[in-house]
Amino acid sequence: MIARLLKSTAVRLLITAAILLYLLKDVDPGELASALLHIDPWWFAAALALVAIDRGVMVVRWVLLLRSAGVMLPLKSAVWVFLVSSFVGSFLPAGVGGDAARAYAVAARTAQGTEAVASVAIDRMLGLVAIVALGAIGLAGWAQHLSATMRWELTLVAAAVGVLSVATLWTDQVVRVLVPGRHHAGRWASQLLRLGDAVGAYRQRRGTLLLVFALSVAVQVVRVLQGYCLGRGMAVDVGLSYYLVFMPVGLLLMLLPISISGFGLPQGVMVWMLEPVGVRHADAFALSTMIVLLGLLGNLPGAFLYLVRRKPVT
Repeated sequence: MIARLLKSTAVRLLITAAILLYLLKDVDPGELASALLHIDPWWFAAALALVAIDRGVMVVRWVLLLRSAGVMLPLKSAVWVFLVSSFVGSFLPAGVGGDAARAYAVAARTAQGTEAVASVAIDRMLGLVAIVALGAIGLAGWAQHLSATMRWELTLVAAAVGVLSVATLWTDQVVRVLVPGRHHAGRWASQLLRLGDAVGAYRQRRGTLLLVFALSVAVQVVRVLQGYCLGRGMAVDVGLSYYLVFMPVGLLLMLLPISISGFGLPQGVMVWMLEPVGVRHADAFALSTMIVLLGLLGNLPGAFLYLVRRKPVT
């Protein structure tokens, strides 16, 4: 029932709208407009350049996962699929929408649909672990400045996400435990087993996993720098070290399928976490909004590719 509700666009719109209205109730419209419209163009340009870098690294790490699984999707086609699926994912449930579109696109263009889905799952898993790792570093550096309650809440969330994400590598064993042997020959069970085996096979590809994880950490560092550039451009007086605390939390919440394109809950948490370091409500809301909008701007190349050519060159 809950999963069905979260898939409903109307429900997600209501949740997003309710959170935004709550955040805006204490915000002066003039202050908000001033913060949004008077961003320094040079800092904004730097943030855009970092978006281009993170998209490039994300394509490379996904291609590495595909190649390690024997999926020889041409680089040009992989770039097309990644960028277009990211754009399409902007209109689907956050986090899962773009991933589903990417897996479907590869499955439609190769005879290795199971491996394609597995590569997307591992790509997402390593991204989550990288976010948690970066957040843990930031939390360690700012532990003395945070309340005990906030510190424990963030630690528990990080630990839960990290453990559950890494557990993805043992999907094959979990599936065999959950699906009785007498059903293994069935259509859906056999497909689920093949997918579990494809995901579990990455346990034997330690070199690829380590390289992709390093690239995933690099992507999250770049995203933190994006937020920092936007903050500097909006004259938000917060040091880079604190971005390592609140940005990973916001990035994690953007992946939950309960918001519309990242608006709503991620912004609310960012505003909440910026309040203890003295950032005005209007400035915090403006910064969180710009962080979400920057991600959407990064998806625009996918819209261009989609309109220019519906199918990638293979």
